[in-house]
Amino acid sequence: MEYLQKAGTWLKGLSGVAIQLLALALVLQVLFGPAVAFFPVDVIGNVIGITKALGSEGLVGLVAAWILLSLLDKDKK
Repeated sequence: MEYLQKAGTWLKGLSGVAIQLLALALVLQVLFGPAVAFFPVDVIGNVIGITKALGSEGLVGLVAAWILLSLLDKDKK
């Protein structure tokens, strides 16, 4: 049981770092355009694509977005 708690703590930390890197990539791409040397991926385009995909799915996309937000919000409580 202790291993599961350690793994859960490790995964929470890893997801926190991933979200911070995503936020950094978004800010850098807004400031410097799509040719950011550190992030060769079009982050804003990918976020827009995910948003469009969830929006085009109607209720299923809304439920999926709600689940994702509730999982991310759980860490803040």
